[in-house]
Amino acid sequence: MELIDVKKVQDAINRFANKDVYIHLETTNGAYATHNDQSFFSAGAYIRNALVRYEIGKIKGDGPYRVGLKINLGWIYAEGITHFEIDEENHLLLAGHDHDGKLAVALEISLKPFE
Repeated sequence: MELIDVKKVQDAINRFANKDVYIHLETTNGAYATHNDQSFFSAGAYIRNALVRYEIGKIKGDGPYRVGLKINLGWIYAEGITHFEIDEENHLLLAGHDHDGKLAVALEISLKPFE
């Protein structure tokens, strides 16, 4: 993955606008940390292959970045994005890594379901 290039990411977000796309969105603050420290409060969210259509998508901020996708009845939103990749299958992969390099948030967009 590369550090965020706002123009490249915005161009990729725009290419998926007004199309049926599959979304993968996940957050974690270290779900597995409770194995090492029982007092650590673990939280996270996960959704995979949600079929949506967004009319507008934006990347904002000075880094870490936030990405919002405006759907018919609301928003899909991810904050803390630090890296991106457009893979060989043309998926847009966005990730936010903490200071230790651990994944904290992921937002992925694809024209086909994720396997």
